[in-house]
Amino acid sequence: WVSASDYRDDIRISDQILNQLSDAYRRIRNTCRFLLGNLADFDPDRDRVAPAAMPEIDRFALHRLQLLVQRARKAYDAYEFHLIYHSLYNFCTVELSAFYLDVLKDRLYTSAQNAPERRSAQTVLLALADAMVRLMAPVLPFTAEEIWKFMPAASGREASVHLAALPTVAAEFQDPDLAQKWDRILALRGEVSKAVEGARVEKRVGHSLDAAVTISAPESLYQLLGPYREELRSILIVSQANLVQDQDLPGAYVSTEIEGLKIGVAAAEGGKCERCWVHDPAVGRLADHPTICPRCRQALAASGL
Repeated sequence: WVSASDYRDDIRISDQILNQLSDAYRRIRNTCRFLLGNLADFDPDRDRVAPAAMPEIDRFALHRLQLLVQRARKAYDAYEFHLIYHSLYNFCTVELSAFYLDVLKDRLYTSAQNAPERRSAQTVLLALADAMVRLMAPVLPFTAEEIWKFMPAASGREASVHLAALPTVAAEFQDPDLAQKWDRILALRGEVSKAVEGARVEKRVGHSLDAAVTISAPESLYQLLGPYREELRSILIVSQANLVQDQDLPGAYVSTEIEGLKIGVAAAEGGKCERCWVHDPAVGRLADHPTICPRCRQALAASGL
């Protein structure tokens, strides 16, 4: 409550304000619990992945983290503590829970334990946790110390978060050109979510993974999305994603935010994999594992199962 209050104005307190801040605190704490829960088998000295070997979405998350650090450091320097609270809360809610962590669950939960893409995700999760806990330490000292004690131990790490310095902006993680591309992909993701939600209201699909989407994009967006054709399914959290250029799609959702964008939504083809929940026409064709998809079968084989 103290850090969230702008001391330049009249200070307000009420049950409603405290309840709102309690909800915000739980959001920050639960986000950190998710990060820690997916770092249980991660050894920073052994498993850390270099940024150059990471998927773009991981490097985009690291870029966004630098913006948080920059804002928070500036706020501390100016004694604008309410901006630190707002920055942390918005980062947990918008950047992480509503996007990055939501997309990441598939990779974290279904990849083989030591798969490079899973270790890359864990490298980013540790970077997120490390920066966030240092930033929150002055205003949430007990929670920050609790989180610090459960983080994977890396060589040279301080015994307490309160012996550690505030994070600094890492120039090697900044990539404005990459961020510009992914901002457009994020805008597309928001429009696809609206289209899928409309199909859910009409009872044509249930969960988003029950859906197959066809994206008819104008030329500039089509060219941008082309290299991500194979990743679109996981980015959009649907079972199948088809990309076409400037085609008519009868009954499609027509975007009012992105000119020329049309999105068709239909029920996904194939059976539902009981491991990753993705619909795949190949489910049922594997004699040794008839209830899972080939991707999950490959992950199990890599884990020796």
